[in-house]
Amino acid sequence: MSPTSETAQGGRRLVIVESPAKAKTIKGYLGPGYVVEASVGHIRDLPSGAAEVPEKYTGEVRRLGVDVDHDFQPIYVVNADKRAQVKKLKDLLAESDELFLATDEDREGEAIAWHLQEVLKPKVPVHRMVFHEITKDAIQQAVRNPRELNKRMVDAQETRRILDRLYGYEVSPVLWKKVMRGLSAGRVQSVATRLVVERERERIAFRSAEYWDLTGTFSTGRAGDPSDPSSLVARLATVDGKRVAQGRDFGADGQLKTANVLHLDEEKARALAASLADTRFAVRSVESKPYRRSPYAPFRTTTLQQEASRKLGFGAKATMQVAQKLYENGFITYMRTDSTVLSDTAVAAARAQVTQLYGAEYLPEKPRVYAGKVKNAQEAHEAIRPSGDRFRTPAETGLTGDQFRLYELIWKRTVASQMKDATGNSVTVKIAGAAADGRDTEFSASGKTITFHGFMKAYVEGADDPNAELDDRERRLPQVAEGDALAAEEITADGHATKPPARYTEASLVKELEEREIGRPSTYASIIGTILDRGYVFKKGTALVPSFLSFAVVNLLEKHFGRLVDYDFTAKMEDDLDRIARGEAQAVPWLKRFYFGEGGGSGEGGAADAGNGDGDHLGGLKELVTDLGAIDAREISSFPVGSGIVLRVGRYGPYVERGEKDQEGHQRADVPDDLAPDELTVDYAEELLAKPSGDFELGTDPQSGNQIVAKAGRYGPYVTEILPEDTPKTGKNAVKPRTASLFKSMSLDTVTLEDALKLMSLPRVVGTDAEGVEITAQNGRYGPYLKKGTDSRSLTDEEQLFTITLDEALAIYAQPKQRGRAAAKPPLKELGTDPVSEKPVVVKDGRFGPYVTDGETNATLRTGDSVETITPERGYELLAEKRAKGPAKKAAKKAPAKKTAAKKTTTAKKTAAKKTAAKKTTTAKKTTAAAAKKTAAAKPE
Repeated sequence: MSPTSETAQGGRRLVIVESPAKAKTIKGYLGPGYVVEASVGHIRDLPSGAAEVPEKYTGEVRRLGVDVDHDFQPIYVVNADKRAQVKKLKDLLAESDELFLATDEDREGEAIAWHLQEVLKPKVPVHRMVFHEITKDAIQQAVRNPRELNKRMVDAQETRRILDRLYGYEVSPVLWKKVMRGLSAGRVQSVATRLVVERERERIAFRSAEYWDLTGTFSTGRAGDPSDPSSLVARLATVDGKRVAQGRDFGADGQLKTANVLHLDEEKARALAASLADTRFAVRSVESKPYRRSPYAPFRTTTLQQEASRKLGFGAKATMQVAQKLYENGFITYMRTDSTVLSDTAVAAARAQVTQLYGAEYLPEKPRVYAGKVKNAQEAHEAIRPSGDRFRTPAETGLTGDQFRLYELIWKRTVASQMKDATGNSVTVKIAGAAADGRDTEFSASGKTITFHGFMKAYVEGADDPNAELDDRERRLPQVAEGDALAAEEITADGHATKPPARYTEASLVKELEEREIGRPSTYASIIGTILDRGYVFKKGTALVPSFLSFAVVNLLEKHFGRLVDYDFTAKMEDDLDRIARGEAQAVPWLKRFYFGEGGGSGEGGAADAGNGDGDHLGGLKELVTDLGAIDAREISSFPVGSGIVLRVGRYGPYVERGEKDQEGHQRADVPDDLAPDELTVDYAEELLAKPSGDFELGTDPQSGNQIVAKAGRYGPYVTEILPEDTPKTGKNAVKPRTASLFKSMSLDTVTLEDALKLMSLPRVVGTDAEGVEITAQNGRYGPYLKKGTDSRSLTDEEQLFTITLDEALAIYAQPKQRGRAAAKPPLKELGTDPVSEKPVVVKDGRFGPYVTDGETNATLRTGDSVETITPERGYELLAEKRAKGPAKKAAKKAPAKKTAAKKTTTAKKTAAKKTAAKKTTTAKKTTAAAAKKTAAAKPE
């Protein structure tokens, strides 16, 4: 329905967007007749727990929030934290003549618009307002050209939401029972975790191979200039026509996998180099080919995340947070898109800037058109580009920090996409020479010259491999011809070792998921964020390292829910969901097939596609999670290391173990949480087992007679006493054992009984102040301190807990309390200058552990980061992620109680109490007087 002409002349229009920032920007582009308010994301969703489900629902519906027995009907509830906002929207709607639902134009945005309509129940005309950029022209055009709600998109989002709920709510409890409480499983999350785990398995199984080759530096004998160098470096390619083995010729097992190649070891390579010392060399051939490189397509969501990771050090989540701010403030088009298409307006704007900034010679005759390459691309969005019909240069935006850097990246890529190809020449020179023993050797050198840089003047794409050459890298070779004599200035033998496959980074994992067609590009950032937050994966530098916990989770899922983490099956599910979105399949039969098995659906509308199509009986998800008896919790969490040592994932973390518990020779030791699985070798496991662990008997307390032991606890080493077996452990007479953490200067293998008794004597009463308030010396989480009432003062040395006197304590309390630290500690490490703030970045020791800071932003080191190994790039990445999150939100303060009312109430109560007391006193007096009177009358005169 279009806005009526009558309303267009006047009236009040309510426009609902998703975020307050977007509402603020759009409000400035609309006239006084418009009220713009935010829904603040989703206002309604499936219940997060049974307590939110209406009482009329029972059984499985309360647990799942979905009625699986009645066509998978979802139970929606208004989020508790959105009720006030919903009321506000209803109140605004009651005063409006039209409603514009202006949420994002994707499945999620369409669903939010539908939920708003369902909850608000408008009695006025409703319009679906869509736009891809927040500019004045785009917003005003969107108001003039609304459309109807797309129910097919809503159904597609709802199907995904139900599927993900069933997957998560059915599989996650299996992980709680068999691995650890608090874990989660997800349709794409679990597959992403499996990819990271499988890459680590490859690294564990990898065996390095050594190979050698020769490098020769050859001179033309001419005095060179930059355009014609006098020498070139070439690598040995063949010996007697047989190719010299390189790293690609070896398998992961360290064995040569390519036939008919020459494998040189160190001895052979050095001998060959020596035999070529006096050899005359000549150019055998020169092959020249034209070089041409076309510009890269404009950004879509995944390529933006990849490039921001490579060039700016942003994680996927940080990239999307910064992009969201740029979009909401009108700087770029919508940032969740599968499209590389540019509108005619955008193409014209880009071409105009090419001419203006680089010259007409860089502008191709015709505009470049980029076809979408993403299968099942979700919506007909544009690519991510600067907004407007004239692109603002980065300098014109007024942006700073991360927003400036990301906008600049998007602007450069967009402009470059409409520039001419880069052209040049690629040359291969082959150099021949005979060894002293007569063997024919051939060296090879490759070069590249760029004669016209074209789009590379504006932008060159980065690479995941830090050692890879970028497209604009030139390698100039001397101008030589076949038969030219060359002199060998130096020939060296070089040793190499094959390397295990590189771990995924956020950028390469996003690329892998997209290539496998798993999940949607718009969700990759949240998926990576989830597996990091859940502890399945942690970072070392930019590399994603799986935890031992993720090994146990993936092991269980592969063995008992293999289909759910199968890459092809997950990609096929994505296809099926897109078919449902296009109306080519029906949601309910498909969900029945997935959940109940092959007998659960009618087989129509793609229901059969929930299986693998091989004709065998396929149990549904419900059947898989019902039979848990076959899952051996110990077996799926155990991984052999070697020499009888097993790595186990326990309730409190990973540990290595040799032998069975309660048997002679049993050994056990905790494994550091940040240890990469491929670093757990037999030697390292032996080293861990050799360290002191378990209970160390220190002796008997002479006063209590209780045994004193030292233990390695989850939060560090500590000492405690063993109470007699008949000691009550519960109830009002319960006795708790004395326990104390070891000082930092102590260790399990050196602590003594005397040390333990001193530690357990804490807290120590130092004395009392002039007002009789007790002062105690205590050892806390953040070190030693004094405590007087609610006033605590830090001590500089742990030994002061036992030696500090009352006078010394009073002297400390006589000083003003330090706000912060008395003296700043020197930084633990200097990392360099942050590319955003341009301030020095250092690592410091904080209350909650080491953190990086540039003086403005602080970011705590994550699992896998350490002061010793953290790189400058990793430090910049942590700061970028922290900036993207913005300042921490303060908890809303409760409204203070009305003092006046309280005062009146208190006064009234006191007055009433006084009246009651006075009344009682008067009554008592009257009673006493009457009694006295009676007594007097009864006495004889």
